[in-house]
Amino acid sequence: MFDFKSILLSAPAILFGLTIHEFSHGYVAWRLGDPTAKMMGRLTLNPLKHLDPIGTIALFLFHFGWAKPVPIDPRNFRHPTRDMAISGLAGPAANLLTAAVTGLILRVLILFHVGGFVALLTSYFVLFNLILCFFNLIPIPPLDGSRLLYHLLPPNLAAAYGQLERYGFLILIGIILVGELTGVSLLSLYITPLLRLFSLIFVGRMIV
Repeated sequence: MFDFKSILLSAPAILFGLTIHEFSHGYVAWRLGDPTAKMMGRLTLNPLKHLDPIGTIALFLFHFGWAKPVPIDPRNFRHPTRDMAISGLAGPAANLLTAAVTGLILRVLILFHVGGFVALLTSYFVLFNLILCFFNLIPIPPLDGSRLLYHLLPPNLAAAYGQLERYGFLILIGIILVGELTGVSLLSLYITPLLRLFSLIFVGRMIV
């Protein structure tokens, strides 16, 4: 049974995390020469411009989800693969920075023995921004980590790797389903240690 109180309390963290993630993609792409996101009204901190209904619900219920991808046209970049990698990493970097700042705030709250709603809400900001950061760094297209790997691979391997993009979403769903059926979640095995490590770094104690 889902904890609806936790789902409700996590809403601000999820909405902000998705919004800052997509905004950062578009902003960095714009700074690198691609105005597509700006022209399409996506260079905004209005969450309604970025939310994908199914992806948002999935993030609330399963802690894995997505927003509407910000449109980026690599033809506008001077160095297409490099700049795609940079703009791709901007989203996870924004989430990591958000987790670091809210983790510092949580440290102060703990120091002054402030608990309850404020501390719980702040801890959700740390948790969900870390989840968004590390999930999107998985090198499976179209996740952000794939942009970096595509840039680092030799041209012949990069071309073959790029063909995976059409199957990327199915691969991710398959990994999630295998975890549900076997009770061994590969995503959790990858993400949970990172959540514990970075919550220890940012907050001073594990929050998962």
